[in-house]
Amino acid sequence: MLKKTFQNPLLSGFYPDPSICRVEDDYYLVTSSFVYYPGLPIFHSKDLVNWEQIGHGIHRPEQLDYKNCETSEGLWAPSIRYHKGTFYIINTFVSAGREADRDNYIITAKDPAGPWSDPVFVKGADGIDSSLFFDEDGSMWYVGNFISDEALYEGHHGIYLNELDPETFQFKGPRFIIWDGKKTQSKWIEAPHIYKKDGWYYLLVAEGGTFVNHSVQMARCKTINGDYEVCPRNPIISHRHMPLENPISVTGHADIVETQKGEWWMVLLAVRPYEGGHYNLGRETFMVPFVWAKDGWPMISNETGLVQTEERLPDLPAAPVLLMPETDNFESAFLPMQWNTIHPPVEPFYSLTERPGYLRLQTRPEVMEEICTPSFVGRRQRHKKFLAQTAMEFQPASPLEEAGIALIQDDRFHYLMVLRHTEEGPALQLYKTENGDRQLVTQTVIPDTDRIYLCVQGNTTTYDFYYGTNEQERIPLAVNLDASLLSSVTNNGFTGAYIGMYTSSNHQESTNHADFDWFAYQGV
Repeated sequence: MLKKTFQNPLLSGFYPDPSICRVEDDYYLVTSSFVYYPGLPIFHSKDLVNWEQIGHGIHRPEQLDYKNCETSEGLWAPSIRYHKGTFYIINTFVSAGREADRDNYIITAKDPAGPWSDPVFVKGADGIDSSLFFDEDGSMWYVGNFISDEALYEGHHGIYLNELDPETFQFKGPRFIIWDGKKTQSKWIEAPHIYKKDGWYYLLVAEGGTFVNHSVQMARCKTINGDYEVCPRNPIISHRHMPLENPISVTGHADIVETQKGEWWMVLLAVRPYEGGHYNLGRETFMVPFVWAKDGWPMISNETGLVQTEERLPDLPAAPVLLMPETDNFESAFLPMQWNTIHPPVEPFYSLTERPGYLRLQTRPEVMEEICTPSFVGRRQRHKKFLAQTAMEFQPASPLEEAGIALIQDDRFHYLMVLRHTEEGPALQLYKTENGDRQLVTQTVIPDTDRIYLCVQGNTTTYDFYYGTNEQERIPLAVNLDASLLSSVTNNGFTGAYIGMYTSSNHQESTNHADFDWFAYQGV
């Protein structure tokens, strides 16, 4: 019997702020990536359910100066659109504080897999979550968020519109305020997208902030720059009225697409909380069907009006894709697309060719508990329950040198299981960094060996750390460590947990390195 439903989320793990477009029978989706590099992951699907990553929008260090941003700054909320043979991504680069420098830029490509162009910054474009709209008359429009100078209440934001020169991507003509939050007493209006249907311009926004009150709302107008009428049924989707520990919570920040068969679907972010309302996976990408009611306003098209864990399939032919590999033997000259560094490696610190079949990380002075570009290569925690393992070869040249596994939320909150040299001999140490304060949790002296196996198991609310001198050995180093340390709630952050390989000489110059033979990740 053919399966008639799919499981949410579409993209598990830290893939927030989804934006989607269709080109004939192909669908493309992009999400935020903040300080992780390569940035702006791009996915392709034929059936809206099975997605395969095909590239990144920011994939060359020289494309964009990340300015040493803290983890929740960087590349926020991209939007992807297609117009006359060209793909466009517009994105906000945030630096110097979450409400400080907000630079909006556009990149283009003929092939969404890349390469993508260097950014063109839109002068005078303030605010976040910018989007593009191409009208039937050929005009190109910028729509974005702004922080109101009136500041009549907390979160008094609004949405503005400005025409763009299609050649220079710069503003031309006047700026129009098309939704001032004071009109509806809305807080933190953001994530605007404009669509045209049946003679109406529809404006989709997120409202209520990025936590428990997050929602999706809509307005419409007969002219693109006019006074938008607000949907009487707003929010058109939200879980704000439900307990935070609901299986799916914090729903918002959406984009919509019409299939070639006339169905409409919405992609949006949400989280899957556990005990205490914590969520280590960050904000993920979900999907829900909707229809246009007789009054011209949309309604969620399922029996609950909510984002559901199990949802009916789109009316599209099934198109399975290759799953993300669980194991990497580092036998290629390039890292697969699921791997990231923290900031672009302007000065390369890893190699897959110096020792073929191994990932070699240079042991550098940068440390995980500072805003920097550490010697770290990691991938998203994509499941509440998982097992991650690696085989490492490392000989510390001084007591300050360390290498091992890092399980991180950001520079201020993480766990490190590292091999170091002590007076008693080589020792495996477990560190906990909370609010920037790094403390030794436990350590154990181990046999002097050229190779050690490191293992982390996630158990929804706890993490367990193991090691061994052969691939099958699992000796506990520390178990039942609190997982909420890496929750997005704990640090008020926008990202999800990452796990990967790390080495540092702790502010001391070093010419050493750590070699990793393989890395395996298994989620349940």
